[in-house]
Amino acid sequence: MSTEHGHLPPGVELISTMPDAPAFIPAGAEARTIRVTLPPGDPGAPPHRHPGPVFGYVTQGEILFELEGQAPRVLKTGESLFEPGGDTIHYQGANNLADAQSQLLVVMFAPPGTPILTVVSEEEQAERRHLRYSE
Repeated sequence: MSTEHGHLPPGVELISTMPDAPAFIPAGAEARTIRVTLPPGDPGAPPHRHPGPVFGYVTQGEILFELEGQAPRVLKTGESLFEPGGDTIHYQGANNLADAQSQLLVVMFAPPGTPILTVVSEEEQAERRHLRYSE
């Protein structure tokens, strides 16, 4: 198979390319690999933000995913995600399945010593309501 990234050996599949991603990576960032496992129906973390960009891949099940300014969407096994981190609120990262576990693997680029996530207060969510997607 020939792609713009050259010939790939058997068993190697390019899932996604994000050419603008380096612009989101903070100077001096470390790479963190994180596995998120959600029991059936788990709502995931409350609205939060990450200190740097997150690249993810659903390894099992379905994840209901919503970022500030984007419509909620369901990501299924084999699909990838990107979020810029920083100021952007991550509203949902829930298990979309009521009867099975879901899991995703993410790589985050963040300044050393920063938390993986910071919960956003209800007051701030109210102040930024105009930035959340609405139909």
